[in-house]
Order: sequence, then structure tokens, then C-alpha cells
Amino acid sequence: MLETFKQLAHPYDALSAEIPGGKVVERRLSQLQGCFADEAAYQAALEKEDSLLYRVTAIEPADGTGDLHYGLGALYPGKIGNEYFLTKGHLHSAREAAEVYIGLSGSGYMLLEDEQSGESRLEPLGKGSVVYVPGYTAHRTMNTSTEPLTYFGIYPANAGHDYGAIAERNFLKILVEENGKPTLKDR
Repeated sequence: MLETFKQLAHPYDALSAEIPGGKVVERRLSQLQGCFADEAAYQAALEKEDSLLYRVTAIEPADGTGDLHYGLGALYPGKIGNEYFLTKGHLHSAREAAEVYIGLSGSGYMLLEDEQSGESRLEPLGKGSVVYVPGYTAHRTMNTSTEPLTYFGIYPANAGHDYGAIAERNFLKILVEENGKPTLKDR
């Protein structure tokens, strides 16, 4: 069984979210249309620069039952208006699939939203923290620090990513800087 994998161990660079041989996804500001609550601030920032907001490198060694995939992410610091840089966020295609995030550097939060009830939770994510994302939960990462927020995400090989459901309805809450600190507010 072990010989079916080309490589079982991977070196990585957390700050650049690079894993040699992995599938790299980069998201620029222009690819997050509709994610930020302040559309005017979004358009103004986009006119200045189509900034790289985050990069994820995924390792997907196999797709069998019981296999795991993982990704190394780097979410860069910044804000659109007073809303922190964020990832698109997603549900899993296989809704029952859970995920674990392990913080490596920087600091921020994971916004978790139950798909059925809409109940939201904000969990800290940063160096030395772990966030468990239950199945049937939309999740989005936000960077509240002045350095890259880097993390590993580990998920079942059959989980898949459903970005479309989030694009249609977005998250019900946003994380903004208010009086110098992160504050969760209704969208």
C-alpha cells in the first residue's frame, strides 16, 4: 500500500504556504467579489490594487475511504474598510465531513456557521491553537494581525469544497475592527 504514494512526507514553508508538488490556489481581491460587506470600500481597494489575499497549497495523495487531504494556508494582513482580510469560506460538498485547522503563525479567527440554524461562532486561530470544524458547518478564516496568518487544514479526502452555497447567501456575520479590536457584527 505504501508504494502507491509518490511521497508521504513533505517539507513546507509556512509563511509562503508552499509545499513542493502541491496544488496551489491563490485568491486575489478581485476573486472575492461579494464577500466583504462594504461594497464601496471593496471597489475603492480594488481600483488601487488587485492584492493577493491568501494562498493555499493542497496535498491530495489519494481519494479512498479513510484517506485524508490537507492544505497549508497563508492569509495576509489587511482590511477592506474596517473588515479584516478573509477567505472565501466554504461548506464541504460532503456536508457531514469535518475539518481540523492548526494555527502556525499570526493570529485571527475562524467564523463557523451552522448550515441549518445559521448559528455563528467565532473561534481564535493562531500559533498554538487548533479549531475543529464540525460537519454541516460553513467556515471562513480572518486575519486580525499585522503578519500572515498561517495554518494547516486537514479534512477527509471525499470532503470536497462547496463555494457556491456561500457565494449565494454569504455568511450572516462579519468581523470588523471597532474601537481597536475585532468585533463580530451582523452583516
